[in-house]
Amino acid sequence: MKKIAFHIQKGGTGKTTISGNCAFYSGLSRKTILIDTDPQGNSSSWFLTETPEYELADVLRGNNEAGEAIIHLSDQFYILPTFGLTGALKQYAENQLNDTPFIFEDLCGELEKLGFVIAIFDLSPGMSRLEKCVLLAMDEVITPLTPEYFSIDGISIFNNELKKINKAYRRNVQHKKIIANNINRSFKRHNVFYNQFKALDYELFSIGQDSKLAESQIYNKSIFEYYPASKTIPELKKLTSAIVGA
Repeated sequence: MKKIAFHIQKGGTGKTTISGNCAFYSGLSRKTILIDTDPQGNSSSWFLTETPEYELADVLRGNNEAGEAIIHLSDQFYILPTFGLTGALKQYAENQLNDTPFIFEDLCGELEKLGFVIAIFDLSPGMSRLEKCVLLAMDEVITPLTPEYFSIDGISIFNNELKKINKAYRRNVQHKKIIANNINRSFKRHNVFYNQFKALDYELFSIGQDSKLAESQIYNKSIFEYYPASKTIPELKKLTSAIVGA
């Protein structure tokens, strides 16, 4: 099973939007699960219309099996949700995660036994113990960036943090792809930042501005379902194919 996370410490870069849409598209052709590891539960609020009976924190605590908490969304697309209002994942991270640093690696083993071939993790924009424990279980981390001044510093800081995780836990989590997100090439300053992103030693993907991306979440749908004519879809398909190896 391939394990991917979209992450950078900065908020507002589109991590949830990209991870959810990539997971949906992957689920059209292969058994894919989106794991909501953001204590606010934004991915779950996006795709679910009802409060889940069980959530990720229940599985991590050993109260329920992963299969009991997983929800089938469409085709081969599933979600392991977090219900933000309970604060259960935050409580687990603060009180128990210190004793179980490899819990997400164990979780991935259970998901693989259930037949999943792609696992995409949506993380909160931080670098607490929760995020670190998720990252050390990944095969690859992909960083979304927005066209603004602090993005270059942000990716440098994140890359240094990931190197520390790899060294401390003897891992080899890959970090070779970045996404220039919410780009409008008609804006001069966006082009300036885009060219700076191109100069970095990463494989670069570019997703343009589209208000339909945010609208789709209001209606609990992916952009593929909500607005198939979106100009963001070709690049989302390209990104997903690069991630899953299609």
